[in-house]
Amino acid sequence: MLDSHCHLDRYSDPPAIAREAEQRDTFIVAVTNLPSHFAIGLPHARAFKRVRLALGLHPLAVADHEKELPRFAELLPQTSFVGEVGLDFSREGQSSKEQQIRSFRFVAEHVCRTPKIVSLHSRGAEATVLDILQEYGIRTAIFHWYSGTLGTLRSAVAGGHYFSVNSAMIASAKGEEIIRRIPRDRLLTETDGPHVLIGKSPACPWDVAGVEGYLASVWRTNVAIARQQVWCNFQKLVAILSPDNTSG
Repeated sequence: MLDSHCHLDRYSDPPAIAREAEQRDTFIVAVTNLPSHFAIGLPHARAFKRVRLALGLHPLAVADHEKELPRFAELLPQTSFVGEVGLDFSREGQSSKEQQIRSFRFVAEHVCRTPKIVSLHSRGAEATVLDILQEYGIRTAIFHWYSGTLGTLRSAVAGGHYFSVNSAMIASAKGEEIIRRIPRDRLLTETDGPHVLIGKSPACPWDVAGVEGYLASVWRTNVAIARQQVWCNFQKLVAILSPDNTSG
């Protein structure tokens, strides 16, 4: 199983979650909110075969960006995964739009030089995120929990990008409509745990099984084939990385 967007460091006991995920044969891309968080977590993540830590610069952590930008550039060579990065133009992020854009351009400028797998936050800013990706020639990024228009979705698909979906999306009519419009060879599973809940409990990486079941029903196939499709999609993304740059 694949959890392509999980905030492993936000669980009360991250090592226990990672250990159980490995026992359940679940691969985790553990995103971070700031480079300083990545630096703290990297030695711990490297203890697990199925965890990859992503270097993040979350748009809603913009108050810390100025001091964290140099660390982002410094730490980038240590991983093949970048996230959570992007823009947030919702009510929560409206007041910092211009600073967010400057930070995301900084990220894009550095990422475009070396292939990385990038997990994107784009709430309320999907078209602007896509414009910046195109400007810097970044293809095959992952739109995490996409919630924008179907028109921008079509443009992102045409641009070669991927989309990670979670249990919260399949619980809403809009989320279901978006999932049905994503080509099956561009779709990945995620939890966004522990921020997303399953019932009253934080989603755990192995809870992607529920999303796999939903995809199997949409695709009119069985869960094993849906799981295989998602993993093959992820492997196509991993293939963009050079052989000596996949251990981070």
